[in-house]
Amino acid sequence: QVQLVESGGGLVQAGGSLRLSCAASGRAFSNYAMGWFRQAPGKEREFLATISWGGGRVYYADSVKGRFTISRDNAKKTVTLQMNSLKPEDTAVYYCAAPKSGVMATKSQEYDYWGQGTQVTVSS
Repeated sequence: QVQLVESGGGLVQAGGSLRLSCAASGRAFSNYAMGWFRQAPGKEREFLATISWGGGRVYYADSVKGRFTISRDNAKKTVTLQMNSLKPEDTAVYYCAAPKSGVMATKSQEYDYWGQGTQVTVSS
């Protein structure tokens, strides 16, 4: 079992940066790949990035590749999403998630544990 809590969201101007953090509880955190998703009003939840349990492999959605960076610190049980060059279309609620399978995945259905989300608003 993994409990997840996101933080770091807020209001930022277009072109700015934000760093989201996800704090995990539970002894098995280092056994799980982790992912970040977002959901804008009226839209489906969108995959953004995933990172392997050891942090050595990452994968990004095309929409954020080159702008967002996922990383993790297993000692601190945290996963972060550094977001640069933000655009108004990045406005959404951002979620971190973990799959029971423990492996990297890109579909929300493959994730079993979710945080409550943190709001990111990018003004033009």
